[in-house]
Amino acid sequence: MIPQISNSQETYLHSELTGKIIGAAMKVHRELGNGFQEVLYQRALEIELRNQGIFFEREKEMDVFYCGELIGQRRADFLVEGIVIVELKAVSEINTDHWSQILNYLKAYKMEVGLLINFGIKSLEFKRFAKTQ
Repeated sequence: MIPQISNSQETYLHSELTGKIIGAAMKVHRELGNGFQEVLYQRALEIELRNQGIFFEREKEMDVFYCGELIGQRRADFLVEGIVIVELKAVSEINTDHWSQILNYLKAYKMEVGLLINFGIKSLEFKRFAKTQ
């Protein structure tokens, strides 16, 4: 699996939905700025997604399997419309550990598209990930 990472305006799987999610996150970031704990951005994004009529589940517990056996559960910050995993951060720098987390979620949950959104810096940072064969 090699991730496709994009911040451009090109068309990609679920681009309309991920664009709406990013737009909602930008609105939250404009209002709150940076410097708060992740949970506050999570709560604010919940309100913004709800206000925009976007269906989501917050802190969605999802099963993780190994060799077909359940080995535990992990919580995704958001599962949006059942097709996009959204992981939020409020850190000064996104690193490869954060990338690995969302790529692992895509694989474990058999999802195709994920967003990593960082509220921890002056300008909102986001990366789109798409699972490929």
